Amino acid sequence: MSVNLDGNRLFDETAMIEVESIRRESIERAAAGLDGVVSIDLGNRGRKILQKGELRARSKAELNKRIEAISAFIDGDTHTLAGSEGNTYDNVRMDSMDIKNERVSGSSVVADYEINYRQLTV
Repeated sequence: MSVNLDGNRLFDETAMIEVESIRRESIERAAAGLDGVVSIDLGNRGRKILQKGELRARSKAELNKRIEAISAFIDGDTHTLAGSEGNTYDNVRMDSMDIKNERVSGSSVVADYEINYRQLTV
């Protein structure tokens, strides 16, 4: 099973997903005449998800089409990311996609990629 986004198989089998822990937000304020601080818990603020892998294609033009199809998800909407191990992450916004180290490998064109997501609610 490969990584997919909203049910679309856009990625190769080499994709790996790294999930950070959930972040909580709070406000701490000192008050005159009181010893200590007032701490107000603002709750969960989501978490970062990083996806890394390789994209393979038969030609540079086909690789560019794959990159464009993935980049179309940088739209500000939330999506569902499904990992290769059956993990599912809902309410995920794709923030950026970086393409690195484009090269020819055998009969394919290969590029390393890194995608940054923000899971808005957990």
